[in-house]
Amino acid sequence: MSEPAVEVRELTRRFGDFIAVDRVSFAVARGEIFGFLGPNGAGKTTTIKMLTGLLAPSGGEGRVAGHDIVGERPAIRQSIGYMSQLFSLYADLTVAENIAFFAGLYGVSGERFATRRAWVLAMAGLEGAADRPAGELSLGWKQRLALGCAVLHEPPILFLDEPTSGVDPIARRRFWDLIYGLADGGTTVFVTTHYMEEAEYCHRLALMNRGRLIALDSPARLCAASAEPLFAVTADDPLAALAALDGAPGIVRAGLFGRDLHVTTAGTAAGRDAIARRLAETGVPLRALAAIDPSLEDVFIARVEAAGGAVAG
Repeated sequence: MSEPAVEVRELTRRFGDFIAVDRVSFAVARGEIFGFLGPNGAGKTTTIKMLTGLLAPSGGEGRVAGHDIVGERPAIRQSIGYMSQLFSLYADLTVAENIAFFAGLYGVSGERFATRRAWVLAMAGLEGAADRPAGELSLGWKQRLALGCAVLHEPPILFLDEPTSGVDPIARRRFWDLIYGLADGGTTVFVTTHYMEEAEYCHRLALMNRGRLIALDSPARLCAASAEPLFAVTADDPLAALAALDGAPGIVRAGLFGRDLHVTTAGTAAGRDAIARRLAETGVPLRALAAIDPSLEDVFIARVEAAGGAVAG
């Protein structure tokens, strides 16, 4: 079997007495889209920085693209692509100048540069806008241009740190079509995101909280593994229903989900009765009550709460 694209064991990072990443272990297969999901302060970005050679670990070991994350950090930086939510572009340079700049950083020149430049412009839909300043582009165009610059040198591994923050849903969907195309071509994609619908696009997800890995599996299997009874509640006044149910006897948690509520209970039959009884006691009309399968968001919230809750602030 081929070596994993990314593999870490007991990876740890301390800042003084604070442990940002606490003995994390996982492996990412070649060509896999691997998602990192967690609340703010979970340790996702710190882990990314260690994997990309930007930050030395305090403990543990790992390899990225066959290179040791402690002793071969410069080699790692030449073997990966990296794109952050800031898009890593120079706003005062033109589209063509940004491409040329990143080509120089990665040593892409001659005929290969011409071929890759044409590919980036076509992929981003910017064939007729090469002379436009990057700062004048829409967020969707900036996003695709930044992606093109990140993979200009055709790296085997691409790291995406919240790459669709602030981008509209249509541009986000088109971006993920490009990601799937790269993965189909053999590129390993490692992505952090706060969007649940994006997390569902990943082949596997690592859930982090308070610096620790709290779950690792495919989105479908993570949802299937949830054993807590869950109900969808429809009421005339969702906020009043939430206030009535949150913390009530027999209710584990309640939260808004669109105009409905998703309510987790201590048991299925008893939970159904507890919801109906509590809403009747508080005078909140109940329109519909049905047992449902958990969404990835439900699973995420439950797992984080079980692991001590998100870091405050």
